[in-house]
Amino acid sequence: MKINGNIVDILNERIFKGELTVENGKILKIEPKETVTDQYILPGFIDAHIHIESSMLVPSEFARLAVVHGTVATVSDPHEIANVLGEAGVRYMIDNGKKVPFKFNFGAPSCVPATSFESAGAIINAEGIARLMADPDISYLAEMMNYPGVLLEDEEVLLKIKHAQANGKPVDGHAPGLRGEDVRKYIAAGISTDHECFTKEEALEKLELGMKILIREGSAAKNFDALIDLAHDHSDRMMFCSDDKHPDDLILSHINALVARGLQRGIDLFKLLKMACINPIEHYKLKVGQLLIGDDADFIVTRDLVRFEPIQTYIRGIVVAENGGSKIASIPFDKPNNFSTSSKTTSDFELLAKGSKIKVIEALDGQLITNPILADAKIENGLLVSDPAKDILKIVVVNRYKDAKPAVAFIKNFGLKEGAIASSVAHDSHTIIAVGVNDEMITKAVNALIKEKGGICAVSEDSELILPLPVAGIMSDQDGWTAGRLYQEIDAKAKEMGAKLHAPYMTLSFMALLVIPALKLSDFGLFDGTKFEFTAVNF
Repeated sequence: MKINGNIVDILNERIFKGELTVENGKILKIEPKETVTDQYILPGFIDAHIHIESSMLVPSEFARLAVVHGTVATVSDPHEIANVLGEAGVRYMIDNGKKVPFKFNFGAPSCVPATSFESAGAIINAEGIARLMADPDISYLAEMMNYPGVLLEDEEVLLKIKHAQANGKPVDGHAPGLRGEDVRKYIAAGISTDHECFTKEEALEKLELGMKILIREGSAAKNFDALIDLAHDHSDRMMFCSDDKHPDDLILSHINALVARGLQRGIDLFKLLKMACINPIEHYKLKVGQLLIGDDADFIVTRDLVRFEPIQTYIRGIVVAENGGSKIASIPFDKPNNFSTSSKTTSDFELLAKGSKIKVIEALDGQLITNPILADAKIENGLLVSDPAKDILKIVVVNRYKDAKPAVAFIKNFGLKEGAIASSVAHDSHTIIAVGVNDEMITKAVNALIKEKGGICAVSEDSELILPLPVAGIMSDQDGWTAGRLYQEIDAKAKEMGAKLHAPYMTLSFMALLVIPALKLSDFGLFDGTKFEFTAVNF
């Protein structure tokens, strides 16, 4: 096969007219040619850190959507399914991903469960990490979220890192806000990346200490604007990632959109492409082509170097996407799950008033961090209740692995004026999490998910919309376009009921993530992520 156009040579920072010869999935020749079509050929894009599960799609269905945007590979942490199904969940993701022409690079989840302060469906200890690290299908040790364990030199945590190092595989970081001597110690333990920086100053400090920084722009956490200007001087040590991207967003764009936005901000084209196409290959030693002779023929063809909308995407010389459509066929797949809890009643979510003040989680749009605030409690018949007029709503977390008393707290900025929303995608243990204007609506939403053994939903007095997620309670059994459309309907319903966050379900899913400060809610209770201890809701 021969294909010609303006060849974008990222490594040598040049664009020239030429022709590729592809044979048996490899680039056999790259030759100058003056008469070429008016198109551009460049390496495919790589998402340097993503949880495929957060797209609510199994890997094979994720691939069908991603290739449309020129993505040929991901560095994927199967942490979400591991918290539900353990090592078997990791194997499920690897096996399913191998069935389609896409280059998934899975890591071994380092923190399953994420903390000891929540109920998860599985545990992966240092012995399990040793097994995974020895597997050639595992490329790295995924984000070490337990940074307190690293700083306190927890034996189990350090042993997991040593297993990665013994196998010559990099260790990903996760250290939001970590600065000074603490971040020095964290890096010295062997941790090489961070995707959690939310200020330019934090990212610059970590870069200067030798870390590689990933600019994250997902459905909830959006750090592109805060960090992109660092690419002027530090592009050799930076990459792009989504972390978590819902299906409706994945339908629209992927890493290609970040490159286009970077150009609009005045960043040099080759610096951006190095971050999007080359740096992940070099850091993680990925078997992905860089548009060199002898490489796998992994590349894209675009009309311009402005929007980066592919005409074609090639992986190992196979056309996997063309003119906005995917060429990857849908395949059948199993639907493993771990869901065992009974339906709830409104009394399960009642909270007896003990005082006039409540501690409230303040959700921040586009951020995973939250603020702790104090508010006056709304009390009815001796019970603490939601106060929609002040946008202070009840939030609950329900253990989906067994019958147990739900945890109840309060949250601000969801904005609901009616109904409730709920999800069984709740990082990282994937219990059920819900927010609503009263206990009746919360109960209706939670029970809708229990009936389906996983999903996201929006309910009101007279309606119920649900996207079932039967694969581990976190992924759909539908294709990405179908799941994306239904997700859009549910998102629109939540906003019709008053939700004012850009991505209410993505934000909701992180309100149980205890390793991100300040206040979060686990199935055990309200948690102070700055002190790493539980705290009272009412006083």
